[in-house]
Amino acid sequence: MAWSTDTASAVEYRPLLFSIAYGMTGSVGDAEDIVQEAFLGLTRARRAGTTIGNRKAYLTTAVTRLGINHLRSARVRRETYVGDWLPEPVVLPVERPGPAEQAELADSLSMAFLVLLEALSPVERAVFMLREVFGYGYPDVARLVGKTEVNCRQIFARARQRVTAGAPVSDSAPAPQRRAEGERLVRRFLAAASGGDLDALLDLLAPDVVLYGDGGGKAKAIGQPLVGRRRVARLLIGGLRQGGRFAAASRPAWVNGGPGVVLYAAGGQVVGVVALDVVDGVVRAIRSVVNPDKLRHLGPVPAVAPAERRRLRRRKTPDVL
Repeated sequence: MAWSTDTASAVEYRPLLFSIAYGMTGSVGDAEDIVQEAFLGLTRARRAGTTIGNRKAYLTTAVTRLGINHLRSARVRRETYVGDWLPEPVVLPVERPGPAEQAELADSLSMAFLVLLEALSPVERAVFMLREVFGYGYPDVARLVGKTEVNCRQIFARARQRVTAGAPVSDSAPAPQRRAEGERLVRRFLAAASGGDLDALLDLLAPDVVLYGDGGGKAKAIGQPLVGRRRVARLLIGGLRQGGRFAAASRPAWVNGGPGVVLYAAGGQVVGVVALDVVDGVVRAIRSVVNPDKLRHLGPVPAVAPAERRRLRRRKTPDVL
């Protein structure tokens, strides 16, 4: 795509814009579309002769309001979603921290946090995220969402109360320490699960660990959250050890800023992404995304036949991740 010189020079803001759009939508594809639409809007405005003194302010406002509109149109789809809804995973190899646009993900745009934001209205989500995650002052938040400053303060207070009530326990260790511990834990997790070592896997899981699965009616997934160390461990071993039935290969990765695993079929297609919530050296929650529509940005995914899709939607207690 050909951008004007002025618009191209604004690409430095893309990491921030992507993070805002992803935090609003929980979708990598939708976030990229929103950012592109914001840049297109800037190009059109410049060509029309509009004077834009602050490109960053223009683009962040456009992304925020496009995100609000997107959520309003997506709300009905979310309400009819088959099974648990989880965000599209942002995945990076463990060998590298990734581009600047991933910097915000480690502590503020984790899967657990994005799921909590689903309870908020589109405007509440925007206000809370801009203030809590990105540190915008109330005057800027008011400008971005088109509300008064007083109104934004009230919206933020309500949103924070709702989100804080459901917030999971977080790890207070410094980021470099969390990263090193996460890398070690995910490798031990993979070795224990794929090797069928139940005792080793139990040592890595909190007693009240919870497993969530998102198949979207298009791939096998647990029908409801599974709670308890032994139950979760047995299911993990069944899902990861029997490679021919589900995943032929598994690789450590960073998923939304935390330790995780990417699962591959024998042909190299991406069949799942698993995110681990680690606190005090043990896994407190596991979130598994196997809906192929949420994995396409990571590479080829297996095709799902219509008959298989209908069968999956009829299942109430699927037996894999």
